[in-house]
Formats: sequence, structure tokens, C-alpha cells
Amino acid sequence: MNHSNWAHWLAINMNTAMSESLTSPMSVAAPLTSDGLWFGKDLSTSEPISEAAIERAVVLMRSGRLHRYGEQGSGYPDPSLLEQEYAAYVGSKYCVAVSSCGAAMFIALKSLGVKAGDKVLTSTFTLSPVPGAIAHAGAEAVLVETSADYITDMADLEHKAASSGAKVFLLSHMRGHIADLQAVRTICDKYSIALVEDCAHTMGAKWDGKFTGTWGTVGCYSAQTYKHINSGEGGLLVTDDDDVAAQAILMSGCYMMYDQHILKPASAVFERWKYVTPNFSMRMSNLAAALLRPQIGELADRGRRWNHIYSTLARELTKAAHVSVPVRDAREEFIASSIQFTLDLNPTQMERFLKECSLRGLYIKWFGTPAPVAFTSNYAHWHYLTSKPDIPKSMAVLNQLLDLRTPISLTDDDCVLIGRIVAAASLIAAAN
Repeated sequence: MNHSNWAHWLAINMNTAMSESLTSPMSVAAPLTSDGLWFGKDLSTSEPISEAAIERAVVLMRSGRLHRYGEQGSGYPDPSLLEQEYAAYVGSKYCVAVSSCGAAMFIALKSLGVKAGDKVLTSTFTLSPVPGAIAHAGAEAVLVETSADYITDMADLEHKAASSGAKVFLLSHMRGHIADLQAVRTICDKYSIALVEDCAHTMGAKWDGKFTGTWGTVGCYSAQTYKHINSGEGGLLVTDDDDVAAQAILMSGCYMMYDQHILKPASAVFERWKYVTPNFSMRMSNLAAALLRPQIGELADRGRRWNHIYSTLARELTKAAHVSVPVRDAREEFIASSIQFTLDLNPTQMERFLKECSLRGLYIKWFGTPAPVAFTSNYAHWHYLTSKPDIPKSMAVLNQLLDLRTPISLTDDDCVLIGRIVAAASLIAAAN
């Protein structure tokens, strides 16, 4: 099957699968292959919201006070309490609750003085909201190579830190893979580059005992449905910098009611910024914060469950021919809400592999997906980039990189079945 025909087939089947997933938590179908292997579970299934969060949300809805700021009223709103609780959790001085992780990254860049035309270093292996935040700030993304184990290539980071003129590195811990953050900090400090961490996939994770998001000047987290905590959409920004915190509160849209934040810099800091800082209306609502607060305490248990699934899947996947899963550094205390693996096949064989998995009810993402079925994590599809990057190592990695979401509901038997399907599909594809 050629690229155009495959893209058409995949688009039709993805649309059908998405429609089915809206009406049922599982796809029900008969096996389409002679081996009888069939998975069919919806890997986008999320953990239910806790009853405590639901009850708090109902109280808010009955009150009608869903906006986080109010001209009157006693006590602090849920976003302020969430900010206090999350800052305490990771050990940061400040936390600002915003509408999304993309909003947090944009605000982080603006609060660090990034202007139109400035260059910002960023990861090649990431999701489109990361270069999107840079474009939103009017800046130019300078992509840093990705290594074979899905993390930042330190040699390329050093080279571009020295030569690009960038003053910010927006580092993405994509799919929960954490680079050596001490080495990253050493390079950034050497060239006076501010580090901003995209922790959309590493909430609760650590490097060498220290939470991701606290190694740089700013850490940005996501509360979108497919992340570690879920309010449908939402973001958190953490920092120890007074000026960044004040600007973030103002930019998020506090309408000068910054006193309604429990965690806030001194009034003198706001005086420096309040007349020159735009309101971008990116604040978090009371309702989203009410849903999130109980989930902070659930992170440790979710992490243990996710990592058990990851280790079981890694064991089963590596039984398949042509499959490899990177060995992770002992200093990396990750929380794996997905798993990635490398499949040593050419593009035509990769397409056949995906087709064989789909025929067995297993949906796997491929980072090397060709246009027009553009996968938002492939930099080749970001045509708005100012300059076309020359990053051959990253393209080689993405062309063989596959991605599988791992809902907490997966059982050990599910993981074994997934491994069997991958093994069968890879053998068929390799013979193609």
C-alpha cells in the first residue's frame, strides 16, 4: 500500500474508531486475522473523577461562582488553594494556575522577556503546543536534536546554546522521558540561558530526587484529560522567581485582584509590573481547580500503578523481533502514562505493521507518520517554523518511534496480549 492510499485508509479508520469511542468505553468487533488476536480496548479511557472532587464541583455549580476572582466574598477560591497545595507538593515558592500547559509555557516565555524575533531553544521530540507557545510569543524555535533514548542530545544542546544566541531553553520531558537535568542546568548556566521545563508528562516525576519543573526558572504542568491529573484542561506554572510569579499572575488575568492569591510576591514587585503587563485571560476556573485538588494526593498511587503497567509492557514488547525499549537511567524517577518503543523497520514495513495492529484492534501512534495524516509530534509538520531545521538524528529516531497510551485500567493480561499482537505484526511487516 503506498503512502497516499495508506493515509486515506488510516484517516477513515481513525475517524470510525473515534466515533465509536465516544459511545462506548470499548470497541467490540470480531477478529479480522487468522491468528484470532484481538485487543479492542479504548486506550484513551481515563480514570474516573473521585467522588470528593465531584461533590466539590457540584457545590460550586450550585453557587454559580465558577470564576476564580470576585470583588466580594470571604476565604480563598479553589485555584488559590490548589496553587498553595501544589507548590508545597513540589517544593516551589510560587504556583500559578492557568488554563493549559500551553498557556503556562507561553506565560513563562513572556515573563522571561522573550520578544518577537528572539530565538528559543527547544526539544525536537515534543508535542506541537511546545513550538506553538514559542510561536505565540513571536519567537523563533531552534530545535535541539533527540538521542536514540528519546531525550535531549547534550552535544547538540551545548553547540546550539553556544551558537544560537538564545536566552531560553524550553525543554520538553516528552512522554515522560527525562534528560540528565544536572547536565542540562550546567550547560544553561554556562551560557546564561534560562531553563523552562515542559512537564506535561512528568507531574510527580523526579530526576535524582528532585521534582521535574523545579530544576529551572519555571516549570509547566498539564491537567488535560490524558495527563496525570484531569480537569479536562488546565495548567500549573511553578517558580521561585518573584518577578516571574508577579508577571504570571498578571498575565493570567487577575484583573489586579492579585491579593486573592495566597502565594504572591510583595506589593512592591507588582508595582514594577502591573502597568506594563498585558492580561492574556489564561487563568484557571474555580471548577477546574475543584476537580484537581483531591487528585494531587492520588499521584503517588497512580504512579505506582502506571509504572507497573510500563514495566510489564516493556518486558512483553521486547520479546518481539525488531523491538527495543530504552534502558532508563537509575536517577530517573518517572511516572509512565504511556510507553514508547523503537521498531527497526523501514517506512513501508512500518505502515504494514500499523495496519496489522489495527486489524487486531490495537491503535498505536507512529511519530514518522507521513503527510497528509500529520501527527502533531513530528516537527516536519510544523510548517510555520521560520527556518527548516537540519536535525537528521531526530528524524532517524522519529521514523522508528512508536507510541502507546497506557490507561491505569490495563491489566497484566492486557499487556501480554499487546505484546503478542506487536510480535505478530512485526513479523508480518518485516517479511513485507
